[in-house]
Amino acid sequence: MSNWEAVIGLEVHVQLATKSKIFSGASTLFGSPPNTQACNIDLGMPGVLPVLNKEVLKMAIKFGLAINASINSPTQFARKNYFYPDLPKGYQISQLDSPIVEGGFLQIEIGGEKPKKIGITRAHLEEDAGKSLHEEFENHSGIDLNRAGTPLLEIVSEPELNTSEEAVSYLKKIHSIIRHLEISDGNMAEGSMRCDANVSVRKKGSDELGTRTETKNVNSFRFVEKAINHEIKRQIKILESGEKITQETRLYDSQLDETRSMRSKEFANDYRYFPEPDLLPVVLDKKFIESVKSEMPELSEEKKNRLITEYKLSDYDADVLSVDPNLSKYFEEVVTNSSNPKLAANWVMGDLSAFLNKDNLSILDTRVDATNLGTLLARIEDSTISGKIAKEVFEEMWLSEKGPDQIIEEKGLKQVTDSTEIEKVIDQVFEENPTQLQQYKSGKEKLFGFFVGQVMKVSRGKANPEQVNKLLKKRLEE
Repeated sequence: MSNWEAVIGLEVHVQLATKSKIFSGASTLFGSPPNTQACNIDLGMPGVLPVLNKEVLKMAIKFGLAINASINSPTQFARKNYFYPDLPKGYQISQLDSPIVEGGFLQIEIGGEKPKKIGITRAHLEEDAGKSLHEEFENHSGIDLNRAGTPLLEIVSEPELNTSEEAVSYLKKIHSIIRHLEISDGNMAEGSMRCDANVSVRKKGSDELGTRTETKNVNSFRFVEKAINHEIKRQIKILESGEKITQETRLYDSQLDETRSMRSKEFANDYRYFPEPDLLPVVLDKKFIESVKSEMPELSEEKKNRLITEYKLSDYDADVLSVDPNLSKYFEEVVTNSSNPKLAANWVMGDLSAFLNKDNLSILDTRVDATNLGTLLARIEDSTISGKIAKEVFEEMWLSEKGPDQIIEEKGLKQVTDSTEIEKVIDQVFEENPTQLQQYKSGKEKLFGFFVGQVMKVSRGKANPEQVNKLLKKRLEE
């Protein structure tokens, strides 16, 4: 790698979160039985006409505004002609000239380095194709057209990424933007966000681009990184052996961690693009664009800065909490009930995230709602329970979905703050450990931690730690 440089461009297909398809009224609901959500328009029946879904225009404009791009008006659709079994019409309605979003950029950061600006060439609207199923039919393929006509926004970057780490950072930034805008759920496992990676390599210092390959439909951040790394190494090996790179489309096999040839790479003229005759150019007047702009939510960078200013969080904490809009919303709801932002951030990013990861759940599926977690943290703050006991209560909350006050009451977990009660426990610990008591008084002060631990053990963690430390010091100095 020391003599070579990779040049990477990404094409990201984002499924827009409309309830119906881009040119028909059929449902876009995921997971329905095959061919139950495909109407005559999706099936390409003779005589049917597409009708543009207005919501896809709003969603595309929101994305364009978020990346500082130009919104083209008029914007127009084109027919992209190719034959494949899951494309009943024999063409896909897409955009070539005058895409709805053109230009724009976003910033990425890698490990504290200076932000890098990545240009975005365009983002255009198109319909998805159906899906060919090969595994369920021996010697045959099944065709499921539920996905046919699902609205997509294809986002095309400039070839300005140079490493797989940069590519993943860019993808995560796109993922965060579309989720904050609420134009897509970004669920890569369900195909709501898919990535094609265009990769080439060249000698360091050269301005000439190498021959590129396109690795299609990679559906996770980790696989994008692995696919790009494999393709970079493969191309370098070929070039160093004196051979040439073939411009082609490839597939990534995650089981074998390798890319393999799929077909020769098509060019734009292979698709015989021409203007879609059934759809007029769409004129987007300024009032419409301004109305969409007025609905724009707070994006991750704005949210990060606000979390730092409003809650006095560290740059790291604010960064983690601002990436996922659902996580930041949960955090802010916790704070309204606990009034300690730093403690709330620690629990949301620590204990809560650990339980979510263990059960493979998203924040939307959490078993402890924000109100209950906020109440739990309030009980730490008002010394009802200690931080250690709070972890025990949280686990019970997760398993039973009971509120913290109910669990504290049922299990008798209230913290002992009565000095007289703590004194009695200290007396018991001294009586049971006379050797250690004598050693401490003879100068072995490291045993102080031993006595703290014993008091907490005898009190079953209920004694207030601050009072334990204060009273122990006083008693041991007598």
